[in-house]
Amino acid sequence: MTAVERHASIVGTPSSPLVWEGEDGTRAFAARLASHPAIADAFIALHGNLGAGKTTLVRHLLRALGAQGRIKSPTYAVVEPYELPDLNAWHFDFFRFEDEKEWEDAGFRDVFAAPGLKLAEWPEKAGALLPTADLDIHIALGDRDDRRNVRLHANTPLGAELLS
Repeated sequence: MTAVERHASIVGTPSSPLVWEGEDGTRAFAARLASHPAIADAFIALHGNLGAGKTTLVRHLLRALGAQGRIKSPTYAVVEPYELPDLNAWHFDFFRFEDEKEWEDAGFRDVFAAPGLKLAEWPEKAGALLPTADLDIHIALGDRDDRRNVRLHANTPLGAELLS
C-alpha cells in the first residue's frame, strides 16, 4: 500500500482528488506540509490555471514556515527568496518565460543545487532544464468559487516522504 493509499483523506487519490474547502482548507494543507521535516530540501512544482490558488498555497506554506512581512507573487521578478527561521526558500514563477533556456541564463541551476525549499509555479515553462520535482501539486477550480480540487504526485523518495 502506498503513502497516498494509506492517507487518502489527507492527500486524495488518483480517482478522488483532495478537496480544499475555502482558504482554510488551503491553509490547513500548507500547515501539514510545513510540519514535515523533509520540506527543508524539497522542490515542489505547482500546476494550475491562472487563479487556481498556487500563490495562495505558497503564501500559507511560507507563513507556516515562519515567513514574516509581505509575501508577494514573483510573476515579474521570477524569483523571491526567503530567509526563514530554519531554512531558506525560493518562490519561482516561470509564467513569463518564452524559452526554457531563460532558466539556465538566469543562473537558477545554482539555486536548485543549493539546500533549501524551492517552490515553482508554471514549471512547464522552464522545460526539461528544471530538475524533477519531488512533489507535483495540481490545483484546479472546484464546483464552487471557494473550492479547489487538488492532486498530488510524488516523483522522488523525498516527495513520497512528504506525503507520508
